[in-house]
Amino acid sequence: MGVGRTLLLAASKSAFLNDQATKRAFVRRAVRKFMPGERAEDALDAAQAFAPENRGVIFTQLGEALTQLSEADAVRAHYMGLFDQIAARGLREAHVSVKPTQLGLDLDPAACAAHHDALAAKAAATGSFLWIDMEDSSYVDRTLALYTALKAKYPLTGLAMQAYLRRTPADLEALFAVKPVVRLVKGAYAEPPEVAFPEKRDTDQAYYDISVRMLEKAKTGECTAIFGTHDIGLVDRLVVKAKELGVADGQYQIHMLYGIRDAEQRKYARDGRHVKTLVSYGSSWYKWYMRRLAERPANVWFVVRSAFPA
Repeated sequence: MGVGRTLLLAASKSAFLNDQATKRAFVRRAVRKFMPGERAEDALDAAQAFAPENRGVIFTQLGEALTQLSEADAVRAHYMGLFDQIAARGLREAHVSVKPTQLGLDLDPAACAAHHDALAAKAAATGSFLWIDMEDSSYVDRTLALYTALKAKYPLTGLAMQAYLRRTPADLEALFAVKPVVRLVKGAYAEPPEVAFPEKRDTDQAYYDISVRMLEKAKTGECTAIFGTHDIGLVDRLVVKAKELGVADGQYQIHMLYGIRDAEQRKYARDGRHVKTLVSYGSSWYKWYMRRLAERPANVWFVVRSAFPA
């Protein structure tokens, strides 16, 4: 793991830096590169702007590791309302993604499962889709169990998995029994080397190998394969591999974050690929933003430039 990435991930855990960053106007300007605004309405407006480009959207309200169950209740209520807003705006390709810790996983697993059940039911009733994000490695077993139970009841449910975790290939094989919908990402948390690959080249290779396995299963209808990466070279290799395997464009998807590789996202959509843009919003953006910088530390220069706008 590079020094820059290590420092940024360490900084993401600092309450002091969190407090300082959210008070700095230039940091808030820089954050706008990766999110259209802090309000749900900002995210919904962005989704409507993408619709003519044949790009779908996945919404997520930022925040994690809550300390009171009442906060989890509020998150559930927020997303229930968001599903209604998605339907009211006619956003047919708009989904919602949640973090289990946003819904009380650390506080009450049963309540957390009930919240996910309610949101999955709401997604089905409004013609949408519910995604479950994967958090750091300490949550993997609980998140897999949550997803497996939910997927059996609600087919329109997906899960993010992380290629840099050494355990992911085995976890994925176990999930094929429920015909999972999997968005594979590289991984953005600080993990020890016995848990996750410390070198980028190893993560890249793992990503490609896992994705090929997902495509093989997509061809037989046992998995919906989704590539959640901004590594264009890697995505292009997988598009070619999908053709070689006879996997149609509609049997896999490409997901990228708002504000990153926007031109490439538009191009993939024009070329007939199924593209979705992950749009984040909310005031609790500090940890998430630091992980985005850690994925590509060169983006720190963008923050510095934002301090001195022309």
